Amino acid sequence: MHREESERVQRSITVIVRNALMKMSGRGGNEMTTNIIEKSQQTAAKVAGFTYLITFATVVYVNFCIHARLIVRNNAVETAHNILAHERLFRVSIAGDLIYCAGVVVLLTALYVILKPVNRGLALLAAFWRLVWVLMWLLMTLNLFDALRLLSGADYLRAFETERLQALAMLYLRTSFDCYYVGLLFGALASTVCGYLWFKSRYIPRSLAAFGVISSAFCVACTFVFCIFPNFDKIVGLGWFDMPMGIFDIVLSFWLLFKGLRPSGITESVKTSG
Repeated sequence: MHREESERVQRSITVIVRNALMKMSGRGGNEMTTNIIEKSQQTAAKVAGFTYLITFATVVYVNFCIHARLIVRNNAVETAHNILAHERLFRVSIAGDLIYCAGVVVLLTALYVILKPVNRGLALLAAFWRLVWVLMWLLMTLNLFDALRLLSGADYLRAFETERLQALAMLYLRTSFDCYYVGLLFGALASTVCGYLWFKSRYIPRSLAAFGVISSAFCVACTFVFCIFPNFDKIVGLGWFDMPMGIFDIVLSFWLLFKGLRPSGITESVKTSG
């Protein structure tokens, strides 16, 4: 505790001395170096790193260990059979999606706390775009409930043939695919803005931040083109859309957990009297 206070005092003294030297050299008066990191930012960095890793692990388990096992592409009958035979497991995947959504809300809040001192407007914009991503993911989760309801065999569904219900259930599952890539566009936009703020702030290595900007912008471009040209996935595989961005997020998470934030060294314009 005393060590943290001592380091904070030393950083404050460094800022004061640097500003005084800048003013004496004629470069001061209108600029102030702001490289003090608040305790709330450091805490938010740990929360962001931990939350992303947990949500990432959750969504990987849901998609690759459950959905990949139960949902058979272009086969409504077998998919319906798998879901009904493993209904509890399918419901676990729905619960996992809800955990993921809650985690992303925590993540966007933590990122806003970290990046707000750099540029409050852009940090807020990134938070709103990431919130759109969460809402699209919630819509995907509701589609899973609808698919399960169609296959439930409820009395009010007896007016429909089994094959039709299975086809409708598959339609809802495929709709989730579209929701994902629409939401991914906004998630990648948020990541691009955050990458720029990371780069500007120098809170993390600029090379890592630059990779974040490039990988996120690449994801934005791919998802946007894919919405217009549905065969674009034959040129760039769907897995490549967000893989580079995912690598950046994983590396960033470990950095925030074990390294934390470092002083930014950025400058702000300030008004002086006289």
